Amino acid sequence: MARINLLPWREEQRKQQQKEFFLSIGLATGLTAFVMFLVHMAIADKIEYQQLRNRFLSQQIAVLDKKIKEIRDLEKKKETLISKMEIIQRLQSSRPEIVHLFESIARTVPDGVYITQFTQAGDNLSVNGFAQSNARVSAYMRNIESSPWLEDPQLQIIETKAKSKHEREGRFSLKIKQAHPKSNETTGGKS
Repeated sequence: MARINLLPWREEQRKQQQKEFFLSIGLATGLTAFVMFLVHMAIADKIEYQQLRNRFLSQQIAVLDKKIKEIRDLEKKKETLISKMEIIQRLQSSRPEIVHLFESIARTVPDGVYITQFTQAGDNLSVNGFAQSNARVSAYMRNIESSPWLEDPQLQIIETKAKSKHEREGRFSLKIKQAHPKSNETTGGKS
C-alpha cells in the first residue's frame, strides 16, 4: 500500500478555510458596520429633519405670539377708544344740562328769595340763601319739584331773624338733586 502524505494538503485546506472564515467574518463585520452606518445616517437624517421642523415651528410660534400680542394691544386700544367715545358721548349729551340747570334754578327762585351760595357735587346740589318768609321758601321748594331738571328738595336749615318790628328775614339751606330728563321731553322733540 502506498503511503500518501496528506498533511500538506490538509494544512493548505485548513489555511484556505481559515482565510475564508476570516474573510467571511470581515465581510460580515464590514456589512454590519455598513448597515449600522446606514441606520445611523437614517436616524441622523430624521433627527435633523425633526430639528428643522422644530425650528420652523418655533419661528411660526414666535410670529403667532407676536401677532397675539399685537391683537391684545389692539384690543386694549379698542377698549380705551370705546371708553373715551362713551365719555365723549356722555359729555356731548350732558353739555346742555348745565344750561338747563342754571335756567331751572333761575326760574324756580320766587320773589323774596335770594340765593347766596350754590354748590354742586355730582348730581347733588346745595343751595344757601335768604328769604323774606318761610312761605317763600315753601314756594321755592314747590317750584323745584315742578322743574324737570331739579328734584327732591330737602330743607336742611331754616332760621328766622327779625329785621325790624314788621319785617322778618330767614336764612335757609336746601339739598337738591339734579334730574336728567330725556332730551325729547325737555326740548319738545328737538335735539
